[in-house]
Amino acid sequence: MAIGIIFIIVALLLAYLGITGLQESTTAVNLLGIELRAEDSGAKQVAIIELIGAVIAFIGGIYLLSSKKR
Repeated sequence: MAIGIIFIIVALLLAYLGITGLQESTTAVNLLGIELRAEDSGAKQVAIIELIGAVIAFIGGIYLLSSKKR
């Protein structure tokens, strides 16, 4: 049961890191009416991997918690 709760907490942490990483990987600046964008593809890939890990950890945590009740 404790491992399931730990998985859910780790999932929430990874989701937070993934969302903030996605937001910080792209920067836009308006210069004389022209929008300039810079994107860090490496940081974007890491953020997506963190989000996928969050989903897997969350599903695993829910599974562990529900299997202990049976």
